[in-house]
Amino acid sequence: MPAMFPRSYLKRYLSLPLVAAGLAVSTPGLALPIDECIAPADPGGGWDFTCRSVGKLLTDLELTDGSVQVTNMPGGVGAVAFSNVAGKRAADSNLIVATSTVGMTQIAQGRYPGDADTMRWLGMLGTDVGVILVDDQSPYQDLEELLQDIVEDPSALAVAGSSGAGGWDHIRALMLAEAAGLASEQIGQLRWVQFDGGGPAVTQMMGNHVDVVSTDLGEVAGFIESGDVRVLAVLSEEPLPAPFDELPTAIEQGYDVTGYNWRGFYTGGEVSDEDYAAMVDTLQQLYDSSEWKDVAAQNGLVPLWRGGDEFSNFVQESIDRVEEISRDIGVIQ
Repeated sequence: MPAMFPRSYLKRYLSLPLVAAGLAVSTPGLALPIDECIAPADPGGGWDFTCRSVGKLLTDLELTDGSVQVTNMPGGVGAVAFSNVAGKRAADSNLIVATSTVGMTQIAQGRYPGDADTMRWLGMLGTDVGVILVDDQSPYQDLEELLQDIVEDPSALAVAGSSGAGGWDHIRALMLAEAAGLASEQIGQLRWVQFDGGGPAVTQMMGNHVDVVSTDLGEVAGFIESGDVRVLAVLSEEPLPAPFDELPTAIEQGYDVTGYNWRGFYTGGEVSDEDYAAMVDTLQQLYDSSEWKDVAAQNGLVPLWRGGDEFSNFVQESIDRVEEISRDIGVIQ
């Protein structure tokens, strides 16, 4: 099966010309006045941060007129906002909606009132990166040793993360097990334990209550830097920058799997091609700024741009992959 995120994406790490994505490039000064960002959750958390930080920079960098209003619209892990935009604001070219890998997973599992084609996918600006780690006293020294045991007996080890069964932390672990040769009919046998965050999962692992943790690096960076855990794999296309540049990727160990928790935006499905191209261009100008790189670094995100058609294709491929695994484990029929 193909990897979820082809390695070729990161080769255009900083600047993807929009003409390469088949989009017209808007002229500076003619960018659309994006003046509202919907955060599909209560204040605080990832989606609210995405809206507020990007909205402020759009204003500070004069990429829009005036300020950007942040509207919190919680409910259904993004389903309420998705429904509102689809039903009432599908053609609003001044509106962006924060989303992430979590939202993509919800679509793949049929929990939103529509599929990917209901919206137009603008771009991602940054990502957290998945990691697979064990306690520093664990007998597992590398990813191959761990995956060999999981393939031999998927119920032998307890794997933990901050999402429920079928959530993103779980899916990432399953993709690795599948890449190592675990049969589809056995995927549902992997023992999964949910905790309220990557930090609590690691704490329970250090207490010998679980064997392995699958989570985002940003949630457990302190444990990694202190040496209390051993990272068996980073689920990125390329090695990470310092101070995590020595951590091995799954790809360099022979497992073509990545697992990003990206942050990005969509807009309504009836926005015109011209307006859509201008919105993508505005967000790319923001991404290219040093100010965005600083905000990303301060909040534990790796700057990563995918925009326009490339981002839309990436979202659809990701949904297809998560849907396939979700069926294998019985989350959807």
